[in-house]
Amino acid sequence: MSFRVRVLLLIVALVATSTTATAWLTQRQAAREISDSVTTGNRDAELTASDLTEYGMVHGTWEGVQGTIRDIAAQRHLRVRLTTSDGALVADSDLQSGRPARPVNSSAIAIDPRPTLPDLGSPTPDTRYREAVATLAAYRRGWRLASCLANAGIGVTLQTGAPPVFTPGPGSQEQLQSCQAKADGARNDIGPLVSYGRECAQKADQMGCLRELFTQQITGSAAPQLRLYLVADQPSPAISTGSITLAATTVFLAAALCAWLLTRRVLRPIGALTAASRRLGARDLSERVPVTGHDELAALGREFNRMAESLERSELRQRQLVADVAHELRTPLANLRGYLEALHDGVLPPSRQLFASLHEEALLHQRIVDDLQDLALAEAGSLAYHLERVELNDIAEGCLLAHGALAEAAGVDLRLERGPSLQVIADPDRLRQALGNLIRNALTATSAGGSAVISVQRRERCAAVCVSDTGRGIAESDLPHVFDRLWRADPARRRPGSGLGLAIARQIVVDHSGTIEVRSRLDHGSSFTICLPVANGYSADDDSAYPSPSTATSTATPTRSTTSTPTGTGPAGSTTPSTPSTPSPTSSTPGPQEAGR
Repeated sequence: MSFRVRVLLLIVALVATSTTATAWLTQRQAAREISDSVTTGNRDAELTASDLTEYGMVHGTWEGVQGTIRDIAAQRHLRVRLTTSDGALVADSDLQSGRPARPVNSSAIAIDPRPTLPDLGSPTPDTRYREAVATLAAYRRGWRLASCLANAGIGVTLQTGAPPVFTPGPGSQEQLQSCQAKADGARNDIGPLVSYGRECAQKADQMGCLRELFTQQITGSAAPQLRLYLVADQPSPAISTGSITLAATTVFLAAALCAWLLTRRVLRPIGALTAASRRLGARDLSERVPVTGHDELAALGREFNRMAESLERSELRQRQLVADVAHELRTPLANLRGYLEALHDGVLPPSRQLFASLHEEALLHQRIVDDLQDLALAEAGSLAYHLERVELNDIAEGCLLAHGALAEAAGVDLRLERGPSLQVIADPDRLRQALGNLIRNALTATSAGGSAVISVQRRERCAAVCVSDTGRGIAESDLPHVFDRLWRADPARRRPGSGLGLAIARQIVVDHSGTIEVRSRLDHGSSFTICLPVANGYSADDDSAYPSPSTATSTATPTRSTTSTPTGTGPAGSTTPSTPSTPSPTSSTPGPQEAGR
């Protein structure tokens, strides 16, 4: 399964899980709110029906019920509509509040204020029927009293019982007496119940008969049955499964689209890098990837391009090195072959001078091969350094003695300007090798009668040894190439060296955590300066007091290595230089390269 598919499935799974959980929680919360709303609505309906039933039982009429309807609607936030059994309007809270009546979709609740005959405690049939008559008379009298008091603005309280008791509220005596007189007139309306009640006394189910007669006789006096319609001002929330499903599907599709765009954004540059890496592996070193933006992928693309450029430069340097080595070996080999063929054919007679010349050519071949071998070791990080505390003035003096004869033969005045006592941590043989390469180049570049000076100096942060000459100098345009391997300022000019001396010197200095620089002007001579860190509390058993050569640009073997010093001899008996690798253009150590001396 591809990375894109895995990322897409992962994001889709996460979104689907979160969406499903959110939808489930939303639906559950909505269901709970609906349940609470329904419970509240049912409770409000029960309370409203109870309040209206009590109003009808107390008053025996629906006169004045509009005020109660208005109070119920305001307190419980309900739309209340009260109608008779045949649909005639009794009261409507919408109409009372001055707004159009809204449609009512709820089912009607029956409001029946008619009382039922309670159980009578008398043991004899005759007494029970008399109590039933008294209860009916009490209800009729009470309702007339309540109606009269309500019209007079006086309340009344019903105390249930057999018979019931209606208690008037506070009011004037005249109003109370007047209403009491009207209520007493209801006692004369119980004649039918008295005559029928005697018949019930003869029946086995006397109470059933009495209750039936009580209901028939009280219907005309009690408040009639009504229908109650209730609608909440804020309707209960409804769960729309379709809307939740639609929202979840929309979120799911949006997440899938975002995941696809994300994987496309991420994988497009990765795909480009993969294709470029494949072509780079097929030796197409000119391959680069387009880079836009400043994110991590853009940084990866830039690093890939930097790596490709480095590989391309390394390949070019390798090809140039092979070409330069072939060029350097071609000329001495051609000379050697020509002389040998001439000797073989008898064209040239053998002589000591001829053999000396052939020996010199053979030594040049050996020196080039040895330098190339040391260069390969340096590039592989296998060049050995035996570090110890050395006096820089002693190193310079040893090089002066080693090259004095060569300077005298060339007619060049070679001298030493000693400086203050400066100790450095270095491999003395490698340091003499690097300084000797600079001296030989100075002697080669200086005509007879000129001079070369070795000077030791204390600079701000380092110990410096400088080799200056009065030779022909180096053009400013050639200075960046001075340390290139096998490079020469004048390709047509034959030189006695291997062409690797300054490259070796630079790498030795770099491996000692030092720097090398050159200053030169045409026809005014050149000055090469090596700067090394001054020794500070160094001991042979503690390499931490001094920067190890292993931290240099080209890693060197630690002092404990058993690798032997380079073999072979160069001109004037000097040690054949070991050749460190030429630093890349990004090396931290600036410096020129050999000027083809």
